[in-house]
Amino acid sequence: MSLIIGVPREVFAGEKRVATVPEVVEKLIKLGFAVAVESGAGDAANFDDDSYRAVGAQIITGAAELWAKSDIVFKVRGPNADEVGLMREGGTLVSFIWPAQNPELMNQLAAKKATVLAIDSLPRQLSRAQKMDALTSMAGIAGYRAVIEAANAFGRFFNGQITAAGKVPPAKIFIAGAGVAGLAAIGTAAGLGAIVRANDTRAEVADQVVSLGGEFVKVDYEEEGSGGGGYAKVMSEGFQQAQREMYAKQAKEVDIIITTALIPGKPAPKLITAEMVKSMKPGSVIVDMAAEQGGNCELTEPGQVVVKHGVTIVGYTDLVSRMARQSSTLYATNLFRLAEELCKTKDGVINVNMDDDAIRGLTVVKEGNITWPPPAPKLAAAPAAKPAAMPVAAPAKKGHGHRDHTPMAAGKLAIMFSVASALFWFIGANAPEAFLGHFTVFVLACFVGYMVVWNVTPALHTPLMSVTNAISSIIAIGALVQIAPPLLGNAGAGRPDELIRWLAFAGIALTAINMFGGFAVTRRMLAMFRK
Repeated sequence: MSLIIGVPREVFAGEKRVATVPEVVEKLIKLGFAVAVESGAGDAANFDDDSYRAVGAQIITGAAELWAKSDIVFKVRGPNADEVGLMREGGTLVSFIWPAQNPELMNQLAAKKATVLAIDSLPRQLSRAQKMDALTSMAGIAGYRAVIEAANAFGRFFNGQITAAGKVPPAKIFIAGAGVAGLAAIGTAAGLGAIVRANDTRAEVADQVVSLGGEFVKVDYEEEGSGGGGYAKVMSEGFQQAQREMYAKQAKEVDIIITTALIPGKPAPKLITAEMVKSMKPGSVIVDMAAEQGGNCELTEPGQVVVKHGVTIVGYTDLVSRMARQSSTLYATNLFRLAEELCKTKDGVINVNMDDDAIRGLTVVKEGNITWPPPAPKLAAAPAAKPAAMPVAAPAKKGHGHRDHTPMAAGKLAIMFSVASALFWFIGANAPEAFLGHFTVFVLACFVGYMVVWNVTPALHTPLMSVTNAISSIIAIGALVQIAPPLLGNAGAGRPDELIRWLAFAGIALTAINMFGGFAVTRRMLAMFRK
């Protein structure tokens, strides 16, 4: 029997998102589920009841009836005590839960014998889990919206302009934290023409910052900042002191600061002190994206916009809800991908497989038993490191089980050249003179092609091949020569026989496809980078 997925209206103050949208309801029904939506659940995100009815969802009036009827409940925010009371015993809940911060909620759900999948507990280091990663989806939207809010509060253009009334300098923006939200903010701000600087405790994100048009500002202190799973860790006091000095310098220079720093299970670190705010230019803006977890700025007031020391501090906790339609669509897609993993038989029945690393990580309560925190996922073993090459002056010792690969490689190379030389001698001794010329060109072409392609880094193979396909026009010239070679003294002499003529014609046709295909691929690649 198909299970019913219920989507209640969100009751958290200021929450405008909805857990599924009409276009995803259609896909859930194709998986075999029935879908029930509480009346008005999508109104704040501009999805009315009729749009859900049109795709086959049942509209239910009243939260109590919806919770009682639903086998599985999709939500955005974790349920409050009243909603837990409405939940069916033994039901399944999929939502943001934040188990480390909400132990009381975990106990309430366990008392209901529920199975709870916390979308925020997804093991993000698993590549196959990326399609279900709602945290990344929401962080990308929040980073974009943070820049929009900064632009709204800022009193100037972001991009520099030269007008008849004078020159307008570009805005300078500093972004603290280059996770998903920070990178989205960097790309948005750079796209608007601002000068963007960014910092993160994880040095490996520097290239990503630069690729999006920002400048990576490094802290003058060496310490590894990655905490695993794409998150940062709590840094040492020495690093934090050097970081504060760098932030203090940036605060005096920039017009806008956007902070994104969060550490799982801990309050947001205080990065921007009151003294730094005082040092900023009048009219500057701070957007604190960590406001809901206490804020990265000492003067942030969660949920409010305040002006302190002439600086506007934006502490909104609902940045994602301010783009409710977009965020609801992405969140609904993440939950649909999760439903696909839970219902691989497409019969509307789920299987919470605790042997699946991704599902195990998500499952924080299983049939009334609290299963959080999960064990570390079993990642594929990294390949064994290759032993360092031994110096030529100190040959490796040979013993039992040891094989010296260098002489073997040289031997293979000698054999290959010997075979090739014998083959070329045989061809030269027996083949017609005309064939030798063509064969020589063929061998040289193979050699040149090999050297051109395989000596280029793999990252450039796609753009390289799209251009080298166009260079294949040389082949078309050769085929044309074969079809109509110059006459050699009398009519008919030197003309190719029918087999050569048709082979040359096929070569021209295939090469033409290759040529135009190469240009078409190149145009499509370039179009991806045009705004």
